[in-house]
Amino acid sequence: MMTSSALAGYLIVSGLLLTIGLIGFLVRRNLIVMFLCTELMFQGAAVAFVAIGRYLFDYSGQVMVIFILTVAAAEAALALALVVLLHRQRDTLDADAYGELYE
Repeated sequence: MMTSSALAGYLIVSGLLLTIGLIGFLVRRNLIVMFLCTELMFQGAAVAFVAIGRYLFDYSGQVMVIFILTVAAAEAALALALVVLLHRQRDTLDADAYGELYE
């Protein structure tokens, strides 16, 4: 049986992963690092779902993690294709170099 202090520890780790991913996404300008930080945020959410599901003796947390991993895999495949395409165009992975794509 998981105690509430163990749950708190897992949620702290989950929050740290989410926070590190968010800060890395906002601060770094390299596209690959930005996508890796997105994956880190996904994993932080997955840890929280599993910990809460285990605490409540409910399998819905693990089921949600399967969906999170599926979305993360699809995002990684799309991100890799996009990074390769953009690198061929400009020969850089700096996100600021692609600013005119927003206009």
